[in-house]
Amino acid sequence: MTEKKPTIDSSYIQQHLANERTFLAWVRTALAMKGIGFLIFGIELTVGVGSPFTRNLATILSVISFVAGVTVLGLGTWLFFKNRRTINEQLFTSSSWVVMITSVLVAIVMFSLLLYVLFMA
Repeated sequence: MTEKKPTIDSSYIQQHLANERTFLAWVRTALAMKGIGFLIFGIELTVGVGSPFTRNLATILSVISFVAGVTVLGLGTWLFFKNRRTINEQLFTSSSWVVMITSVLVAIVMFSLLLYVLFMA
């Protein structure tokens, strides 16, 4: 029976598992942001009582939400692979700019949702 040699990743198992959990949190955030866009557009299509302005607003907000979700997913994926590499090289640094971009995108989606609700009333 041949003995398996430990990999570089096995030296930092806890850090890699935490990195994977963090990536899944990025995926959940991206899905939630995309879901908000689909929800807004779905409500507009289902209710159908809105004016052409609110229909256009719902379309724009859905696109904004979808693009923000895809951006967060892309950033989370990039960050996962960057962190994986830097953990093994013992050069890990946190990426505050990714957190800032995500915070701004979430704020934009939330503000857009508020605008939609205000104009629907």
